[in-house]
Amino acid sequence: MLSDGILPNPEHAEVLCVHLGPDTTTAMGADFSEKPDRRSTGASSHGDSTSEHDSTRKEKAETSRLSSDRKAQSIAKADSHVVQVKDKGEDDIYAHLPPAEAQILKNQVELPVVKAGVKILYRYATVNDYLIIAISAICSIAAGAALPLMTIIFGNLAGEFNSYFAGTTSRADFNDTINHMVLYFIYIGIAEFVTIYVSTVGFIYTGEHISGKIRWHYLEACLRQNIGFFDKLGSGEITTRITADTNLVQDGISEKVGLTLNAVATFVTAFVIGFIKSWKLTLILSSTVVAITVSMGLGSTFIVKYSKQSLGSYALGGSIAEEVISSIRNAVAFGTQDKLARQYDVHLAKAEKYGHRVKFVLAIMIGGMFCVIYLNYGLAFWMGSRFLVNNEITLSAILTILMSIMIGAFAFGNVAPNAQAFTTAISAAAKIYNTIDRVSPLDPTSEKGEIIPEVKGTIELRNIKHIYPSRPEVTVMQDVSLVIPAGKKTALVGASGSGKSTIVGLVERFYDPVGGQVFLDGKDVSTLNLRWLRQQISLVSQEPTLFGTTIYENIRHGLIGTKHENESADQQKELVLEAAKMANAHDFITALPEKYETNVGERGFLLSGGQKQRIAIARAMVSNPKILLLDEATSALDTKSEGVVQAALEVAAAGRTTITIAHRLSTIKDADNIVVMTQGRIVEQGTHNELLATRGAYYSLIEAQKIAAKEEMSAEEEAEIDHEDDKLVRKMTSKSGDFMEDPDDKNIANKLNRTQSEKSQSSVAMQGRSENKIPEPSLWTLIKLIASFNKKEMWWMLLGLSFSIICGGGNPVQAVFFAKEIISLSYPLTDPRTGAEIPGAAHKIRSDVNFWSLMYLMLAIVQLIAYCGQGLAFAFCSEKLIHRVRDRAFRTMLRQDIAFFDKDENTAGALTSFLSTQTTHVSGLSGVTLGTLLSVITTLVAAIAVSTAIAWKLALVCVATIPVLLGCGFFRFWLLAQFQQRAKKSYEKSASFACEATSAIRTVASLTRENDVLQQYVDSLEAQEKRSLNSVLKSSLLYAASQSLMFACVALGFWYGGNRIADHEYSMFQFFVCFSAVIFGAQSAGTIFSFAPDMGKAKQAAAELKILFDRQPTIDTWSEDGASLQNVEGHIEFRDVHFRYPTRPEQPVLRGINLSVKPGQYIALVGASGCGKSTTIALLERFYDPLVGGIYIDGKEISSLNINDYRSYIALVSQEPTLYQGTIRENVLLGADRQDVPDSAIEHACREANIYDFIMSLPDGFSTVVGSKGSMLSGGQKQRVAIARALLRDPKVLLLDEATSALDSESEHVVQAALDKAAKGRTTIAVAHRLSTIQKADIIYVFDQGRIVEQGTHMELMSKGGRYSELVNLQSLGKTG
Repeated sequence: MLSDGILPNPEHAEVLCVHLGPDTTTAMGADFSEKPDRRSTGASSHGDSTSEHDSTRKEKAETSRLSSDRKAQSIAKADSHVVQVKDKGEDDIYAHLPPAEAQILKNQVELPVVKAGVKILYRYATVNDYLIIAISAICSIAAGAALPLMTIIFGNLAGEFNSYFAGTTSRADFNDTINHMVLYFIYIGIAEFVTIYVSTVGFIYTGEHISGKIRWHYLEACLRQNIGFFDKLGSGEITTRITADTNLVQDGISEKVGLTLNAVATFVTAFVIGFIKSWKLTLILSSTVVAITVSMGLGSTFIVKYSKQSLGSYALGGSIAEEVISSIRNAVAFGTQDKLARQYDVHLAKAEKYGHRVKFVLAIMIGGMFCVIYLNYGLAFWMGSRFLVNNEITLSAILTILMSIMIGAFAFGNVAPNAQAFTTAISAAAKIYNTIDRVSPLDPTSEKGEIIPEVKGTIELRNIKHIYPSRPEVTVMQDVSLVIPAGKKTALVGASGSGKSTIVGLVERFYDPVGGQVFLDGKDVSTLNLRWLRQQISLVSQEPTLFGTTIYENIRHGLIGTKHENESADQQKELVLEAAKMANAHDFITALPEKYETNVGERGFLLSGGQKQRIAIARAMVSNPKILLLDEATSALDTKSEGVVQAALEVAAAGRTTITIAHRLSTIKDADNIVVMTQGRIVEQGTHNELLATRGAYYSLIEAQKIAAKEEMSAEEEAEIDHEDDKLVRKMTSKSGDFMEDPDDKNIANKLNRTQSEKSQSSVAMQGRSENKIPEPSLWTLIKLIASFNKKEMWWMLLGLSFSIICGGGNPVQAVFFAKEIISLSYPLTDPRTGAEIPGAAHKIRSDVNFWSLMYLMLAIVQLIAYCGQGLAFAFCSEKLIHRVRDRAFRTMLRQDIAFFDKDENTAGALTSFLSTQTTHVSGLSGVTLGTLLSVITTLVAAIAVSTAIAWKLALVCVATIPVLLGCGFFRFWLLAQFQQRAKKSYEKSASFACEATSAIRTVASLTRENDVLQQYVDSLEAQEKRSLNSVLKSSLLYAASQSLMFACVALGFWYGGNRIADHEYSMFQFFVCFSAVIFGAQSAGTIFSFAPDMGKAKQAAAELKILFDRQPTIDTWSEDGASLQNVEGHIEFRDVHFRYPTRPEQPVLRGINLSVKPGQYIALVGASGCGKSTTIALLERFYDPLVGGIYIDGKEISSLNINDYRSYIALVSQEPTLYQGTIRENVLLGADRQDVPDSAIEHACREANIYDFIMSLPDGFSTVVGSKGSMLSGGQKQRVAIARALLRDPKVLLLDEATSALDSESEHVVQAALDKAAKGRTTIAVAHRLSTIQKADIIYVFDQGRIVEQGTHMELMSKGGRYSELVNLQSLGKTG
């Protein structure tokens, strides 16, 4: 159900291998880069595609091949190779390979097929588990059998009454029998309580215990697998298995088993009793079972079908919402909120249509059920009266059979859904066991293989041929031989996809090559112990993965498997500190409030890129490895952090065998050997200077990244310049001194230091700000809010409510009919004294019973119509409500300013799930709930009124039991739902831990953290089991009580009523009307309660929506205020702008920026990361307002202008290009703010963006689907589509926020050419990390820590030799010495 790789039947596991459907292949374009793809579609459908598993997300920015010819063909090259993947069976995809190679690849991805069966569920059950299961099963069966026994007593009591009135029983005997029977009720109640308690606790405990073991074995198995296996699955699938599938297994073997046994026992007992009493009547009445089963079965198939469709169309809408919210800046910048909201609405309308059907079918099902019940009453009395007249049956037998068949029929209806949980569990378990039983070809936990006692560190690749198992059609390396000498630094360079990272993967032995060998110190690595091998090697990758624990623990992970692993804490601490100092991380760590104990958050998102990278280097260094692999360890960083990290790496690499992969060639000039790779082959190798002299491929790569070189300055000069620089900065700050205290750090810091709590300082600061809580709105306000969405459906609502009242009246009416039937049937046929037949008695009984049976028929039809009418009306209203609420909520979200989305609680995931779940909960406050309440109230009021009118004493006694009965009815269903919820909730934490580990499997594998991860997981599971056992022991008491208290209430009614009857105070008619109206009425009312949507959730959801709807953003895209611009020349000016992010007010970002741009100028903003460049762009787009100062366009302050009008003159191209699901044309059109865009304009924009030819080369041209978030296109192609979209607006001002930083040199050229073209004749402001891209700028502004420190042209700044030339020098690639 979740990802397209989870196949319904395990026999077809091979289809997993190439599960790229036809629709996903058209534009796979150049994305077939060097890395194994993550089944491009599956994982991203979860919206969790960001994982380390994209093997360091490089392919986002990779195009396919490197051409060593230069810029001339680069555009054509970058877009070449649109690979078509055909969807074939597994055998076919390896068919083109020699059998030996095909076998090596198959071994890395094949899954064994486990036969599904009941046995596999209980594979890990212990003897104790089996014992507990046996006892619980016996108890379940006993509890099930107890229910129909009650009907015998009920029937006997009615018979007793009858004979007492007929005068055949004395008063003493009568009293005796009554007391006797009432005690039976009590005994059955006690037995029911005990058995249900034991069986519920037993089954839940064993279910939890066994599924805990399965979870543990599954994670163990996952950690044992080779990396190729994960490339095939995608991390999303493993996440699904650990979270969803193990929950399904637990669900299937916990209380559901008990419920199923219970229901079967009830069903069997009921029919046994019936057949003993009268086989004829029982057979005739068993038609009810068929009717109920058929109506339930048919109903549920339709419900499943329609709710699948409804969920499906909503899922499409949800993924649109997720894409839009995760790229909200883009949507806001282009003013496309309305367009995107309309797209979302299309899916909502579809979901609404199917939702109608689901709710309507449900109503028919409930109506059908009541209809059958009433028909059954009529049939039982009508047939029973015929048998009674012929003396074949007694009154007590008719009642017993009637009641027990009803109970049996409903029990039977309960078997199917619970048994279904069991079968689902079996199929889910089969998928899990597939992995558990898989033998990994590269098993890091095995003890096999030898160990080299003294490692020197010489690595040799001999005639390597490599193919990734997940992409057998691409040969990544062909006949590569390379020696990497011990203790030397070897660098690998080449375009993306040339096979550099593959070498790292082979040395770490993540994969086995299909040909050739890898040697370590002359030993073939495939003969060495895998775990030991990985412990000799440390890997630092491009996207460092940190685990969600403290910095100290993260670095300590590097000690796993080394001789230091078991040393004392102090010695370990020393090593960790040493490594952190070496990695240049110690200073920033000690500056954090909690120092080494700072928690880095999931995947380390609380630290900046450079900080994460340095912690990763410390982690790699702490074990003092023999071999160090650096896979583009600095490519994701800006120049300043890169310098720091690079320095750390150089210290680290000294005296070890080091393999470095670099996109930026400046980082590897001093390597002992530089290996240049192209398309999986080595083209040349040598030192930097040797390679430059040969003027081959390396020389051309250098040219591509060339930057004007500048002679190095001496240290003295540098110090002098720094000193001047400091003075300048100081002078500037004192000038604007009055502003420098904008809410200043000092007082904040002082305040923070006083809090002695363990919280991090920033969280304390956040607390201080979030004190102004919005008061909780009252229930009435919320109901008014919800009702306002349903205004148009007022008449439908009234119709539904009036039908609800009719539905509620069914029960009390039925009570009168029931009593009348019993009276009719107890009319004596023979004179008790003489034994002679009473003439005409038989006829009287038959005609009376016929009349009342027809009344039952009437009641059945009325109820069916009422339920259907109510269902139709409410289905219509509530689906309309959900549709409108979702639409409004989504639009309101898009209306918010960017500060709203910066908050931690408003991540894309949180907001999307709010849209999908909270909005559906809201219907709990709408008409449906009101209808349910009305019908329950009608039932109770009418029952109390009727019974009080007929027999007030008995009525009062019965009414006293109503709260108990209502409670039982409600809790019975509510607790079952709670059990399920609890099971899901409780494992969320441990599951997210497991998912973190599996999605970072490369890091776990390279650190050999397998046992460590597993141990933590097992500990958290065990703690969880203890906690849940406690809560189950408590909540099962309530559940057992809700099942058994009913017996006590019935007993009370009979005992009191019996005594009144003995005194001849009440007749039989009075007794039965009272008894059945109140007791049975309350029971059915309680059951109906459980059908009602959850009110608590509804209230909370409505409150959250109210807060959302009431939120007035400061920068409001809905507002019409503000002047509009007639025309824009493009003169931009910042006047002394100060700014801090609303989420981090203690962190100054801009401190007094002054800059001006003349119309048509191209200006560039450069500086280290975090210095405020991108913030300047965000302020220009008016995502935020500055704290102090103003931003002016053509002399007008932008905050005085109409926001939408102002933004329409600006276009933004950001670092991560944002595409939405849909075709290329739709994505380009999002740039235009008018509806009717001629094709010529689109074509012109695409030509300007250098992408027109590529689009036309695709089979579907502009109609090519780009996939979720544009995943079908490579980074460079996405970026050019984004540029085309920006140009389609024909903006006066073009903002480029690091538009090429995520691309490799090759694509960067193409995109840069497009950007240069786009900038002509427009005011352009560009932020750049790579300084080579902005040399031609009219003015370059150099930022440092939120100030502009220098400005001028490239040449001016270079000659000045200040901060800018320092940045250029850092990136310079000229020939050294």
